[in-house]
Amino acid sequence: MSDSESTRIIRSGEQATTLTIPKSKLVILDGAGGVSDIELDKGVIMVGTGETSDLRLEDETVSRQHAEIVKTKDGYLVRDLGSTNGTFVNGLRVKEAFLQGGSILKLGKTRIKFTPLDEVLEIYPSKKNRFADLIGRSVEMRRIFGILEKVAPTNVTVIITGETGTGKELVARAVHQFSKRVKAPFIVFDCGAVAENLIESELFGHEKGSFTGATATRQGAFEMADGGTIFLDEIGELSLDLQPKLLRVLETGEVKRVGADRSKRVNVRVVAATNRDLKEEVKRGRFREDLFFRLSVIEVMLPALRKRTDDIPLLIQHFFNVGKQENESKALGFTQEALRTLCEYSWPGNIRELRNAIDRALSLCDGEEIEVSHLPDFIQERSVVTKAHPGMDSTLPFKDAKEKWIESFEKDYLLECLRKNNMNISKAAKQAGIDRKSVQRLLKKYGLTAKDV
Repeated sequence: MSDSESTRIIRSGEQATTLTIPKSKLVILDGAGGVSDIELDKGVIMVGTGETSDLRLEDETVSRQHAEIVKTKDGYLVRDLGSTNGTFVNGLRVKEAFLQGGSILKLGKTRIKFTPLDEVLEIYPSKKNRFADLIGRSVEMRRIFGILEKVAPTNVTVIITGETGTGKELVARAVHQFSKRVKAPFIVFDCGAVAENLIESELFGHEKGSFTGATATRQGAFEMADGGTIFLDEIGELSLDLQPKLLRVLETGEVKRVGADRSKRVNVRVVAATNRDLKEEVKRGRFREDLFFRLSVIEVMLPALRKRTDDIPLLIQHFFNVGKQENESKALGFTQEALRTLCEYSWPGNIRELRNAIDRALSLCDGEEIEVSHLPDFIQERSVVTKAHPGMDSTLPFKDAKEKWIESFEKDYLLECLRKNNMNISKAAKQAGIDRKSVQRLLKKYGLTAKDV
């Protein structure tokens, strides 16, 4: 993936983020045509005389689905779709060929010029501390707000990466809210929460009788999102068998229900999210490179809460205000000790864990101030541990020592949660304010078993 094909979140010492939004234009030079030109702002452009064509030509020598132009990692590729009269690039008949700036396509009697229009933007941190429901005054978050302000109104595919609990779904909802599709559906599909044998049906729909239990025809998530946005959460959990089917939908804009004879065209913007390193997954053969490329046209990387500590007081106040109304609490604020404890905690469960802690404190507080005793036990205990800095190795570089300490904390925290909940993973996850799969991943990461607990 080249720098021109994804968003780069730069380091805090830099001033701007370079963002490239891929665009191209097809200009009809001569021949019959219903339109004069079309901009390419999605992965695949269908050219032909059919009603579903993105560039629809009024030329009797052109087939209904004559050719398609696909944005690939190596550039724009034109592919003939078995047309009657063939597809020509600069006078040569081709089955498929890469297009250069100024390339002339000939389909039937119609000549079309290909013109790249990639838009390169210098994005500076937003001056606002909020974007939709996202909150943050740190440079890292305001830089993301600046990116979203530019990206949301377009139709490009976005992938959001970051640890569990960092707010990836909030980013997806913000992209939809500030897009031209805001009045259309926003559909959430969690690839890690659906049984593997049902994912295809849930994503693409099924016909009645297509499999045991299919008692009625049903729309899939893509059809339900038609005209709007689909958020594919935990995309890294999608099996290798289903990845090419999703890729085809992204490339053609068509879905085929399980058991159906024909495909149906849908107009859907895709936003995906993962807490996995998809580049590493590609290297290990667990994720298709072409699908990764299609999803990561724009990449937004959310920092962990421990890496944006400037935002913690702002988030505490926000969750306090929201929770106070929901819980009808009489609390007016926090004691200095409680506030300090919250700000010094490392928040391995990120924003989700922070909100759960505030909600719990509000439910336990009967007075006007939230005290340390109202906070979850593990935060109180960790506060004491943090003061002592156990396990800190000052002989290591700062970054290495910090990561080593965080790993030690994650392992100890996980073990303690599991002990307190008698090895019940669901209860431990609820206490920690993270999902069950995150607990399982941490167990696997540190090679922990019931014997260890």
